[in-house]
Amino acid sequence: MQNNSKILVTQPFLPPLEEFNEYLKQIWESKWLTNNGQFHQELEKALCDYLGVKYISLFANGTLALITALQTLKITGEVITTPYSFVATTHALWWNNIKPVFVDIDPLTCNIDPEKIEAAITPKTTAILAVHVYGNPCNIHRIQEIANTYGLKVIYDAAHAFGVKINGQSVLNFGDLSVLSFHATKIYHTFEGGAIVCHDEITKQRIDFLKNFGFANETTVVAPGINAKMNEVQAAMGLLQLKYIDDNIEKCKQIVELYRKKLKKVVGIRLLDEMPGTGYNYSYFPIFINEEYCKTRDELYEQFRKNNIFARRYFYPLISQFPTYRGLDSAKSGKMPVSEKITREVICLPVYSSLNNSDVNMVLKII
Repeated sequence: MQNNSKILVTQPFLPPLEEFNEYLKQIWESKWLTNNGQFHQELEKALCDYLGVKYISLFANGTLALITALQTLKITGEVITTPYSFVATTHALWWNNIKPVFVDIDPLTCNIDPEKIEAAITPKTTAILAVHVYGNPCNIHRIQEIANTYGLKVIYDAAHAFGVKINGQSVLNFGDLSVLSFHATKIYHTFEGGAIVCHDEITKQRIDFLKNFGFANETTVVAPGINAKMNEVQAAMGLLQLKYIDDNIEKCKQIVELYRKKLKKVVGIRLLDEMPGTGYNYSYFPIFINEEYCKTRDELYEQFRKNNIFARRYFYPLISQFPTYRGLDSAKSGKMPVSEKITREVICLPVYSSLNNSDVNMVLKII
């Protein structure tokens, strides 16, 4: 069995080029390329409506949005976070001169384990930076309860959670701020891009100042901001993506359902259970390979590669295992046994709206 065409773990949806050209013509006519242009304003409003949030501020990418979110809330000292995420989550802390404090994850969700948070709180702790991993909502109520008790801010890295809902309400409405990524690998993208969701006009204003060098008006700089603005070409792609997002989510859902049906009884493979009351975006499908399976996780990974299937080990290694962070006390081996086990077992299967059934069946045959 040999597959000659590449099957990637994800692939960006691109709308018909002629539809995008209509937006480009308007940009060319206006000559307004960035800095709160027409499409930027339209996209912020459209995303608030689609996502069911009050305020959203667009960014050039999700990492800049994370860095700015921490600046917005004036976070300092130590922040409790997860080792099981993309490195940008913790890099944003490092760039703000904040010490990350890692705690273990819940094996059923791969999210930060709230019951491990309190033991990690010190007098220097100012916030919790949690991640909705694979779009599975964190235990938001328990995290908020802890934050209220100890006077901490809560920021959610919601890079995986576009459109995700809990009992009909957007997961982005919880915590002090939620940060989205619109990178090309995401189910909703603007080529590159990101956003911060907040809950009041004053915070939205501060975010907008910070992402534009700190300018409050033409002659007044109120904070040491950066240049993190989304341009008009990105915003145009975002507007067009919204036209197709529901259909793309539905197509990904069908792929995930097929994976679940075929893999649920395979010995040695564990799947994440869907959480009751959760509306997913179906953009990730991780499986976990244990010792009962006929191969190790890495042997299966290599078998995929031999067949041009580029499944990914999201997330491996742990952030805490990278040289930049492994010297931290909270990152020491053995302190996070669940995370260390999960990172050795996980492999994410290809999921994207244009993935056809024959490719899905090829993935399943190899497993």
